[in-house]
Amino acid sequence: MSGRKVRNLGFFAGPALLALSAILASLAFPNPVSEKGWSYLAFISLVPMFFVVDKASWKSIWLDGFVYGFVFYLVYNYWLKTFHPLAILIAPILESLQYLLLLPLLKAANSLYRRRGYLAQTVCYVGYLYLTQQGFLGYPYGNISAALWNRPLLIQTASIFGIWGICLMLVLPQTFVAQRLAKRQDGQLRTFRTDGIVYGTLALACLAFGAVTLHWYDTAEPERTMRIATVQHSADSWKGGYATYERNFETLSSLTLEAMEESPDMVVWSETAFVPSVAWHTAYPSNAMASKLCDRFVDFGKGLSVPLVTGNPEGLIKDETIPAILPDGSWNWKTYNTVILFGEGDILGTYRKQRLVPFTEHFPYEKQFPWLYRLLLANDYKWWEKGTEATVFGWDGLAFSTPICFEDTFGYLNAAFVRNGADLLMNLTNDSWSGAVAAQMQHMQLSVFRAVENRRPLLRSTNSGMTCLVLPSGRVIDIQEPFTESWHIYDVPIGQREGLTFYTEHPDFLGKVCLFLSPVTLLAGAIATVRRRKASRIEALYVRYEGLFEKMDERCEC
Repeated sequence: MSGRKVRNLGFFAGPALLALSAILASLAFPNPVSEKGWSYLAFISLVPMFFVVDKASWKSIWLDGFVYGFVFYLVYNYWLKTFHPLAILIAPILESLQYLLLLPLLKAANSLYRRRGYLAQTVCYVGYLYLTQQGFLGYPYGNISAALWNRPLLIQTASIFGIWGICLMLVLPQTFVAQRLAKRQDGQLRTFRTDGIVYGTLALACLAFGAVTLHWYDTAEPERTMRIATVQHSADSWKGGYATYERNFETLSSLTLEAMEESPDMVVWSETAFVPSVAWHTAYPSNAMASKLCDRFVDFGKGLSVPLVTGNPEGLIKDETIPAILPDGSWNWKTYNTVILFGEGDILGTYRKQRLVPFTEHFPYEKQFPWLYRLLLANDYKWWEKGTEATVFGWDGLAFSTPICFEDTFGYLNAAFVRNGADLLMNLTNDSWSGAVAAQMQHMQLSVFRAVENRRPLLRSTNSGMTCLVLPSGRVIDIQEPFTESWHIYDVPIGQREGLTFYTEHPDFLGKVCLFLSPVTLLAGAIATVRRRKASRIEALYVRYEGLFEKMDERCEC
């Protein structure tokens, strides 16, 4: 096969195509125009980006990466401006720096292989997405696979490979199309016949698995059904001080009493729905308003005939060598973002949030970046202590865990709950600060994959949306109207599947494999390129001095 040399893109063409790709990718997710997003864009939106990668010069590819990352997250996470003015700058800049490094690697992957660079690009891209979920800056938002949240047939393989298998199947044809467009190689597609057969076989296998699995979960009878009431009070729990805390409690208790008329087995409020720390103000009463409100909460809980699960900050002594209440009236405490199980007139158990939101809930680099630490404090960010245990609550034979806020976006974390015995995942979230349905939908769509990965139902109880039930099949049931005060009784199926899925036992296995194979692939390509160039030079010498050799082997001796 011969190829024609094609010029690099013009100065403006590259950034323009990257911006187009970034916008198309962001529109695949829930956005201000479409609450569900246009998921079909997930199948084509990356083609312009990979095309630019293949065509760009080595001088411009670094800037290209920054442009794509910044535009994508600026449009996709537009709602961060409501969270905090700094957030809408911090997130796109940090993500664009990651793409600044990624795009040159993708270009190298394509350059090191003559025909099948697209395979190397796909592996590197999936490995990169997995890497971006690790460490302090881990941020699962933006994985193109999440756009398929409302297409249950296509996401059933998540119980085996997690979101990474879906991602690989989405990205692979797009890298292939981009490579063909960029190189404009002569010849027919028959060169890639085997590739097409293998991919087609895998795609059909995924569809068949999805169809069979969906049918099974749609017809399988659960061992039991739990009637759980979720209460959505539609208010940001933190704004307004004690007057707001009291007003929210009045709303929550009133809605709960309405729900109790339907005889639920359990009542669930949202993340930090009740703000004053019951643990602290009960043990160290020093604020009359807070203590009075906590007493009212305890009395209300004692009056319920079923347990109450709610978010409530946990305050503990920070320094055991000094009093809880200091002479100046300040508190010697540390706080956790916590869920409590309240029943039988007492706190029966607590779960402390393990995965804190970077910069806004947690910043462990005070010594390394003191200027940034001071800046964050000046902007009134709230620091929490970090939990360490994947807690499983128990009540009336039901084992359940309560990932808090965006913890339901991390696959490995929810798999740990299920390995510890959870039959139900119950996410408590406060997304009201966003003021945007799209932001709440983007959060919810990621949680869908946690139910499929572990084949456990996932109940979301939020303060403003999206409160819903996600079945083990990935089907989303009864989304409550966002930004409204309401309650709903969900019949949650328990015990449809016994045992653990492959993903639960080996979380993110395919993502780890792609991350491992990325440098291996690049190294193998580099070695093959060196050998190929050396062979080409020898061949050129042989052609030039053909008359000096009688057979091919003699050139090697020479």
